[in-house]
Amino acid sequence: MRAGSQRTSRGFSTTGPLAAGTLRGMGDVRSALYLDFDNVFSGLLKLDPVVAFQFAETPAKWLDRLRNESAVARRWLVLRCYMNPSGSVPDPRTEGARVSFFRFRSAFTDAGFEVVDCPRLSHTKNGADIRLVIDAVEALGADAHYDEFVIASGDSDMTPLLVRLRAADRGVTLMSPSDSAVVMQAVADRLIGGDDLVELIDTRVDDLEASLEIDVAATSSDGKAPTELTEDDARALFAERMTQLYEDADEPLNLASLGGRLRNELGPVTTASRWFGSGGFLRAVRALDLPRMRIEGHYVWDESRHTRPSNGSAEAAVVHPANVPEVVARVTADLKLTALTPASWTRIHSFLAAYVSTHEFNLNEITKAARDQLADDGVRINRKAPALVVQGAAYGGCPLFRQPPPTANEIAHAFVENLLARAAAADIELAQGDDVVVREWFGSPASD
Repeated sequence: MRAGSQRTSRGFSTTGPLAAGTLRGMGDVRSALYLDFDNVFSGLLKLDPVVAFQFAETPAKWLDRLRNESAVARRWLVLRCYMNPSGSVPDPRTEGARVSFFRFRSAFTDAGFEVVDCPRLSHTKNGADIRLVIDAVEALGADAHYDEFVIASGDSDMTPLLVRLRAADRGVTLMSPSDSAVVMQAVADRLIGGDDLVELIDTRVDDLEASLEIDVAATSSDGKAPTELTEDDARALFAERMTQLYEDADEPLNLASLGGRLRNELGPVTTASRWFGSGGFLRAVRALDLPRMRIEGHYVWDESRHTRPSNGSAEAAVVHPANVPEVVARVTADLKLTALTPASWTRIHSFLAAYVSTHEFNLNEITKAARDQLADDGVRINRKAPALVVQGAAYGGCPLFRQPPPTANEIAHAFVENLLARAAAADIELAQGDDVVVREWFGSPASD
């Protein structure tokens, strides 16, 4: 993991100087959350409708995760949700139906949000972004001091606000499902975007945790009655023992057996504190962020010393810079893309199409499956690469949850068209013929 990044208790990465230490050692962080509901909900619908409805129907759940997802606990001083009460979007679950935003109003009120009604000002604007910016800037002069501003919006117009908040020496976290949010990372201390945001919200990722807790319980009853420890002492001992076991292991560790062993050693405080506030054993392990740690299924291992449990071996799919066309290098760098070979992009498109033709769509699961299958085939990538394709295809008009499922060519075409649109929006200059080079490199030749 690069310097300045942090692995959260739910396993996803967040980047920037804030994660590296701006708020560390401060105890509770006094935070203000400003949410453009219409923008975020509509963006999530393009990525994963199931997660979009989880976001809108049970905000208390993801809000609680967000409160505890970093090394410090947030104390929410302001929770404000900006919503067009008469707004609606097409319901992807039912042809011809629409989803009214107002139906979610009470869920946000019950979660502690102040809901600010923002009726439509014009055909395309509802005024939420303007109200959000004004309120956030005014908060800089409030009697209460806010250590951190969390801005939840996919609107690229938020860049001046983020710059203003950072100039006031406040931490800035951006939450956005937008495919263009990555370009705002330079003006935010942390970015929770795309697949990371989906993972934060998605309750389906708790299935493994729940099954693991059952396995841990089944392996942890040996009749011993360990001396009760305080939560702080148990947390410190857990980190020490887990690190030692991880470093001494000569093969991948079974998480269920490991959890049972540590529960026996640490005693009932693990259950009473829900593994020191992390919410479960798996999350407590992830939060340690051990060097080169990899977790899949019910195993944890060191990528530099252990063989993946499936015995798959993989080589990097990253292309050498000398072999990359200049225009591709610029697009890749400016749009923060993973630098892969053309063959690797094509294989990703093909895998995604095959997967959605036989599985129910789930953004978290499909990116993990793509990473693991390509690794078994000898191509090592991380989850970011297939997530980029899924997200780009969705914003390019070809969501992978579509029925009938899209083909590999359709996915590739939508992904590349979205890349070219993003490149134009970012003022990346393309000479005549450059678009052909980009299309061929990322897996959608013009002839298709």
